[in-house]
Amino acid sequence: MADILFDPTTHPHRRLNPLTGEHVLVSPHRTKRPWLGQTEPLQQANLPTYDPKCYLCPGNTRAGGLQNDKYEQTMIFENDYAAVLPPPGPAAPAAPHPLLTTEPVQGGCDVICFHPRHDLTLARLATTDIERIIEEWCSIYKRRGSQQGIKYVQIFENKGAMMGCSNPHPHGQVWSLSAVPSLPATELANLRKYSLSTPPSDAPRGPLHRACLLCDYVNFEVTVAEAEGRVILKNEHWVALVPWWAIWPFEVMLLPYKRHIPSIVHLTQEEKTAFASILSQVTIRYDNLFSCSFAYSMGIHQRPVPPTSNDAPEDQDEENLAHLHLHFAPPLLRSASVRKFLVGFELMAEPQRDLTPEQAAQRLRVLSDVHYMNVPANADASETKNVDSTRT
Repeated sequence: MADILFDPTTHPHRRLNPLTGEHVLVSPHRTKRPWLGQTEPLQQANLPTYDPKCYLCPGNTRAGGLQNDKYEQTMIFENDYAAVLPPPGPAAPAAPHPLLTTEPVQGGCDVICFHPRHDLTLARLATTDIERIIEEWCSIYKRRGSQQGIKYVQIFENKGAMMGCSNPHPHGQVWSLSAVPSLPATELANLRKYSLSTPPSDAPRGPLHRACLLCDYVNFEVTVAEAEGRVILKNEHWVALVPWWAIWPFEVMLLPYKRHIPSIVHLTQEEKTAFASILSQVTIRYDNLFSCSFAYSMGIHQRPVPPTSNDAPEDQDEENLAHLHLHFAPPLLRSASVRKFLVGFELMAEPQRDLTPEQAAQRLRVLSDVHYMNVPANADASETKNVDSTRT
């Protein structure tokens, strides 16, 4: 065995996710196996610009009976069927056994409509529209995060019916809770552990001049040769990559790499513009991969709540150990109708993938930044670079 040279494109191996402390099993030799399993119905591509039956279109009545504003840009409202309810809440009941504890949770759930048009998605919005969405994210993060008792604000988007999205109208959600949920709590704990145990490198640093796990990670990733690397694209402030430890076939992490940024409210205007641009480019590439409206769940991980005027200065505030980043978890695997399932070994042992992160990054990297629906039918490959990739 010692004479066999390890080949990451052939040999099974495990990779560690330092954010969660969990491993993923990579089995690249399985990419050639035939598929006779379940296929998903294709999502309707040609939606109307306005749907009178849609609960999110301007002026329509929602399922809960309230009427939407006739909005022309974005709209935010409290979810009519929220997963958590506002305070005051009940006291925790006595545990019937030390292993059976209950923790009451309060908070709020908001919906943000990205655009009045029913037929658009992030991939088909102008970057100016995406900038407006980012400003709304900042606003609701500050508003909800400053409310008494709120300890965490989660911004996310579910896109596509196979990801549980109940309405194709472009929208996302914001859930605010009185407790920090398990996954971000684990990430924050590992970021803190790394900052206290790792000597600072030449990468940007976090508060108190300490090392930042994600600063160190992305500082390395942007130096790897393209042919061997996981970077899909980058601009002057942001990078999009398939993380070393990716679970989903075309999983993407989006994060700033020039400096340590704890949350979206710490972004400069220039960084927000670059953020909008790379969000557009990543989602366009997703749609172009299989020429479909690509399903995913996306979430922003950052400082649990924004800083207040009573907090320590930014470079001394330990809560700023968080490094702003986005996770995209898309289920599609081989085509627009074949998805990955987390079952069997992955539920009972640990996640597993076939396509290597490097192979996934290469497939996304070579795709056009012009949306496939915006390319004229008679255009050749050389012409697509001159087509406007936004649609207003």
